[in-house]
Amino acid sequence: MARERQHSPSPSPQHSPRPRLSPLSRRSLLGGAAAAAGAAALTATAAGTAAAATRSVDVAVVGGGLAGLTAARDLVAAGKTVVVLEARDRVGGRVVNLPLGNGQVTEGGGEFIGPTQDRIKALADSLGVATFPTYNTGKNLLNKDGKKTAYATDGLLGSVPPIDAAGLANAAIVQASLDDMAKQIPVNAPWTAAKAEEWDRQTFESWLRANAVIPSAKFLLDVACTSIFSAEPRELSLLFVLFYIAAAGNESNVGTLERLTETAGGAQELRFVGGSQLVPIKLAATLGDRVVLNAPVRTITRSGGGYVVSADGITVDAKKVVVALPPPLAARITYAPLLPAARDQLTQRLPMASVGKAIAIYDTPFWRADGLNGQVVSDTGVVSSTFDNSPPDASHGALMGFIEADEARKLDAASEAEVRAAVLKDYVTYFGEKAASPTSFVLQRWNNEAYTRGGPVSIAAPGVLTQYGPALRAPVGGIHWAGTETSTYWMGFMDGAVRSGERVAKEVVAAL
Repeated sequence: MARERQHSPSPSPQHSPRPRLSPLSRRSLLGGAAAAAGAAALTATAAGTAAAATRSVDVAVVGGGLAGLTAARDLVAAGKTVVVLEARDRVGGRVVNLPLGNGQVTEGGGEFIGPTQDRIKALADSLGVATFPTYNTGKNLLNKDGKKTAYATDGLLGSVPPIDAAGLANAAIVQASLDDMAKQIPVNAPWTAAKAEEWDRQTFESWLRANAVIPSAKFLLDVACTSIFSAEPRELSLLFVLFYIAAAGNESNVGTLERLTETAGGAQELRFVGGSQLVPIKLAATLGDRVVLNAPVRTITRSGGGYVVSADGITVDAKKVVVALPPPLAARITYAPLLPAARDQLTQRLPMASVGKAIAIYDTPFWRADGLNGQVVSDTGVVSSTFDNSPPDASHGALMGFIEADEARKLDAASEAEVRAAVLKDYVTYFGEKAASPTSFVLQRWNNEAYTRGGPVSIAAPGVLTQYGPALRAPVGGIHWAGTETSTYWMGFMDGAVRSGERVAKEVVAAL
């Protein structure tokens, strides 16, 4: 498999879902000794179980991320026998803790949760994983047109960057229009919206060019887009964007663009004590030897009234199968008989977006002494948005930057040293010379991960949802689909993954 992380201690003193743009900013794509011990124990358990050549169960779950593990938990609770097959040597999927030494970790994938993300919060609470507020004290930074501006986030404009008045007015109108259109989207079937065909014929870019007519407003919307999707506006269907906004809520609260982009009161409000991967690690521990690591699934074959699932080191006979993978990865499994054309064509058209996270570690979060909260919005640089990723006790400082969309793709083939140099150059621009000397540097490039190949989510271009959307969750015989991309609320987030696991478990239990 590809390297899970790249960690470079500094040899000498010389050495990331987003900043609040409310109403237009970053979403959040992705601990300690306990996490390390849990992962080690799970690996040891899985190594032993993988030696068993064949297992017979009610349900084989493909994928040990939050979706697959949640489905397995609920199936076991319903009295079903289950095995979870995970390709990596760890659980969590797009959620991973990166070790810093001395029992410290930082997050390389999904890490934030916020209001209306009820299911991931309930899961964490049930496992004893606590949350703490994302650091949000002090001023944001706007780096635009070669000028740095610190601005308060609790004034009349909230956390909106201080652009010109005309741009602010235009951006407000655009945001209101997007929210109004999103209210017309049925989250369980966006392709059935009254204007679905019209909205799915155009890119988000073409719509923005017609509506965000002031350059500074267009800048805000562009940053919001890359921050939320890790994709450029030209890559996205307007219908897909509207669905994503509609999905940023729950059964009692309509989705809004502001909830996607905000820190306080939004999707970036809270983090997990000990790192977000503690949630899947502890969940997997409750399943014991039902979880098998280092077992990438190669084929799923219909056999009699059930299925044979063949993975490296293990074969599973199952009555039903849950595939809890991003659509592009689910498509790389060989199915016999072939999947229906609509399902296969759908997976061909839902590529992963492009994202990386770069975290620089310092002795202290020095920017706080300067009255800054570590959140930046920039019109240039490899990293155009940052967060303070320090632990709750501030025992060290951590600046996390998202490398996204075009910028991420430009660096896919670059060396770690080249990426580090480019990222630290940006951090120095934003926070001064102290940022040039981290004690260590951690890089997670999801595009180069063998069992992810991008993130934080699969994206849809024009024509995909209206033509192929109905195949997204529709079971194929006894094969059922989970994963955050299949969620009706909080698609692309940890909460969406948990919701999809809960939904598919009920679906499978009803079918058995």
